[in-house]
Amino acid sequence: MTLVSARELVRAAASAGTGIGAFNVIHLETAEALVQASERAQLPVILQISQNCADYHGGLEPIGWATLAIARRATTPVAVHLDHAERPELVDEAIELGFGSVMFDGGRLDYEQNVELTAQVAARARTAGVFVEAELGEVGGKDGAHAPGVRTDPDEARAFVEATGVDSLAVAVGSSHAMLDRSASLDIALIARLKDALRGVGRSGGDVPLVLHGSSGVADDVIVQAVRAGMTKVNVSTHLNGFFTRAIREKLASDGTLVDSRKYVAPAREAVAEEAARMLRLFALVSGEAR
Repeated sequence: MTLVSARELVRAAASAGTGIGAFNVIHLETAEALVQASERAQLPVILQISQNCADYHGGLEPIGWATLAIARRATTPVAVHLDHAERPELVDEAIELGFGSVMFDGGRLDYEQNVELTAQVAARARTAGVFVEAELGEVGGKDGAHAPGVRTDPDEARAFVEATGVDSLAVAVGSSHAMLDRSASLDIALIARLKDALRGVGRSGGDVPLVLHGSSGVADDVIVQAVRAGMTKVNVSTHLNGFFTRAIREKLASDGTLVDSRKYVAPAREAVAEEAARMLRLFALVSGEAR
């Protein structure tokens, strides 16, 4: 296997009633670790590059090309996805580079603006054969995402998909980005209602899969409940970053003479690979390795 489109992976998971892990690339070592995780678990994975990541690297092209190259070497199915792009021109660049899927994030806009801009971006992506994810009901910081009003309305979600033609939808159901503890409480009943609302509204008459952002703050057993209720694509970043950083701290603390960064980055890469493989199995409902 090699580089594939997230369309293939997300639709296969949705049909099977399982989840697919979508993990954020921070740098080259992350991308390598995530492909290693996929190969160890013998399960597909989606590698995500966010707008913040692209900006950190001075543009999408350097980290994008590197991630695409790593994905092409994989022995398991690997997709490369643009995550949380708020700039339409970044979506266009990702399409030109060969990304198979993109997420345009208009979650901070009011509903009408979100629909208008998302529809424009989706139309260009559709022409290029690229799978499109969008967001409705902002998944923001911890306080905002836990406020009672920050939830995606099922009727509005259906109308949004019909108006924009997107292929998958990130929804606000109680998770929050960048949480350092796994204490988020998801509205499982709302997930089931959203799943029902998006039946048969896809461009080809199929269901539109749901995406859970901010999954780092959600405990394993709750993620499993969410997948069983209808969540398909499960995004994780901060949780894995913690494994990377802790491994580096431990290695440096154990040897104050280290100057070769490869000697402390390699254990960090390994720590991410192990945890990401565990999570892939968890999301695919093939392991009881919940923590």
